[in-house]
Amino acid sequence: MTKLKALAGLLALVALAALAALLRVGPDSGMASSHREAPLIAEDPAADLTDVYAFRSPDKPGTVTLLANVIPGEDPAAGPNWYTFSPTARYNLKIDTTGDVRPDVIYRFQFQRKTGPFFLGDTAQPFTVTRVAKGKSTVVARGTTAPNNIGPRSTPNYRSLAGKAVVSFDGGSSLAFAGQRDDPFYADIGAIFDLVAIRKGTGNQGGGKDFFAGYGVHTFGVQVPISGLAAKNASIGVWASVERRKVTTRGAATRDSGAWVQVNRLGNPLVNEVVIPTGLKDVWNSQQPWNESAYRKYYESPILAAVINKLYKLGAPETGRDDLVAVLLTGVPKLNYTGAKLADLLRLNLSIPVTASPKRLGVLAGDNQGWPNGRRLGDDVIDIAEQAVGGFLKGKKLPLGDGVDADDRKLLPAFPYIADPQSGFDNTHGA
Repeated sequence: MTKLKALAGLLALVALAALAALLRVGPDSGMASSHREAPLIAEDPAADLTDVYAFRSPDKPGTVTLLANVIPGEDPAAGPNWYTFSPTARYNLKIDTTGDVRPDVIYRFQFQRKTGPFFLGDTAQPFTVTRVAKGKSTVVARGTTAPNNIGPRSTPNYRSLAGKAVVSFDGGSSLAFAGQRDDPFYADIGAIFDLVAIRKGTGNQGGGKDFFAGYGVHTFGVQVPISGLAAKNASIGVWASVERRKVTTRGAATRDSGAWVQVNRLGNPLVNEVVIPTGLKDVWNSQQPWNESAYRKYYESPILAAVINKLYKLGAPETGRDDLVAVLLTGVPKLNYTGAKLADLLRLNLSIPVTASPKRLGVLAGDNQGWPNGRRLGDDVIDIAEQAVGGFLKGKKLPLGDGVDADDRKLLPAFPYIADPQSGFDNTHGA
């Protein structure tokens, strides 16, 4: 009987740990944007959105910068066919300027892929940027992506090479960029997936290890004048999506046909990761932000809060979470409210001035330029999200975090701001 009880206790412990790992939760939690967040998209990394950013440009405050990243965990030494954008996908940045949760402006990136020399791939991809607005599609920019940072022989003077991937349009008032970048997202993923381990304290005392240090992503983005968006009530809603043709036929030659269908979307940096249950993640990715009311109960009674309490007994409120509904689905009144329609959008109030000295905890630290008002590259969304789910806006201020407070590489002073990727030759992941 004693052995049976011990076995039952062990099974219960394993089940709880597995649940926590599956949900990617806990004080050292994996609210890690959307790196490999859903079963189907994990099999299609070129279409897998990892992060979306929207912020007033620090060096050009009259403009707004919108960036999206795909392809999680790019190892810089992964040749001879390195990572590239898919030539059979459409990559979209969508902007709602009126509060009706419909895209009023879309910036659509499409790419080609050239055959490389010898046995090597060619990572410099010609691309076009199409603006879709008021029912009209116009190609506004053409360029070639920044190549992957392969090494000093293949890509010497990389900063100069990458700079050529920034192209201007609209008479020079707007910019576009596409190509490989350092992954600006930072988090202690290694501890998170070791059964929700905590390296030190509650995670707010440092000591974490940035899993994404040295890894890259592929970035596409634009910088456009704020005045040209004519945003109602000064706030916009932003999200990204990736589309593919509905039918793919594989064989000696692979062919794509049929209508374009959405295979991934991303607005706020934790929703599909930890709010949406695993069994619904693929369906969620195929739907539009205006379908979000179907998932309201997962925001009002977040599974994450319940598991945090079960694992760590912190007393996070588990029900009646109208604060999370506001932060993620409508915007916060007097901050970035866009309307009562529920939708997962990254909302940005364009009238709030650029912060001279940004604080990594954004709004929670009194810096209204940070997430959840838009999202800057330096915003510590892991710590912000954990503290928000823990009940910060309900008066329950828990010192939660993952122990990683900044990216390992410094941002650039101008668009696209994200640091150059590490070179494959210098790869720090090799032993």
